[in-house]
Amino acid sequence: MRHNTLKTAALLGLLSGMLLFVGSAFGGQQGLVVAFGFAALMNFGAYWFSDRVILAMYRAQPVGPEHRLYRLLKRLAQRAGLPMPKVYVIPTDAPNAFATGRSPQHAAVAATDGILQLLGESELEGVIGHELAHVRHRDILTSSVAATIAAAIMMLASMARWGLIFGGAGGLNEDRRRGNGFALLATAILAPFAAMIIQAAISRSREFAADQGGAEIAGGPAGLARALQKIDAAAQAAPLMANPATAHLFIINPLSARGMMALFSTHPPTEQRIARLLGQ
Repeated sequence: MRHNTLKTAALLGLLSGMLLFVGSAFGGQQGLVVAFGFAALMNFGAYWFSDRVILAMYRAQPVGPEHRLYRLLKRLAQRAGLPMPKVYVIPTDAPNAFATGRSPQHAAVAATDGILQLLGESELEGVIGHELAHVRHRDILTSSVAATIAAAIMMLASMARWGLIFGGAGGLNEDRRRGNGFALLATAILAPFAAMIIQAAISRSREFAADQGGAEIAGGPAGLARALQKIDAAAQAAPLMANPATAHLFIINPLSARGMMALFSTHPPTEQRIARLLGQ
C-alpha cells in the first residue's frame, strides 16, 4: 500500500515537472505560472477522476445484475473478499479487459464484447480474477494515474511538434523561437519515450503477480492460461484501437510492438506468463 502511494506521488511529481518545463519553454515566466495551475488541475483530476476519463475514452457502458459479466464478477469479488466493483462493457469485438479506480472501494472492471464472446466460463473467470488481483494489490490507482500522465505527456509532445511547425505563425518572435527551439525539440522527441518508459516501469512485474493472484481467485491457473492464449491470438488478428497511454491497463497489450519498440512493451511475453502460471 505504502509502496504504491509513493509511486503515485512520484508519477504526479513527474507530471508536474514536465508541465512546468514545457510551460517555461513556451512562455517563460508567464508560461510557468500557467503550467503550474494546469499541473495542479491535472494532479487533482488524475487522482480523483482518471478512472472516469479512461472509461469514457473507450465508451464503456455500465451493466447491472442481469448481465453475465456482473454475476460472474460479483461471485469472484465475494470469493476474493473484495467490495463489489462497478462493471462495464466496452462495445468492441477486440478481446480485452482492464480494471481501474483509486481504491478497492472505488474500483471498476471493464471487459469488451469481444472477450465475452470469445471465452468460456472458466476462462472468463481467470481473466476477471486477474483484474480483481490488480484491485486487491492496489495497483489500479498507480495504473490509472500513469495512464493520465502518459496521455498528458503525449499531448505535450503534440503541442511541441505544432510549436516547432507553426511557431512563427502566431505571437512568437524570431528570438523567442530560437531560444525555445531546443526545449521544444527535446519535448517532441523524448516525451513519447518517457510515456512508454512510465508504462513499462509500472506494468511488467505486476502482471505476473496479478496472474498468480487471478489463478488463486478463480480456483486454478488453467482457465486463465487458456484465456491468455486465446486473447493474444485474437488480439493479433484484430487489435484494439487503443490509446497508447492506456495500453498498460489491459490484460493483454492491445498494441503491436516490434523491433526496438518491443523494449518498451507494457506486458511480459504471453508465452512467459502462461509458462509461469502452469509452473513450467
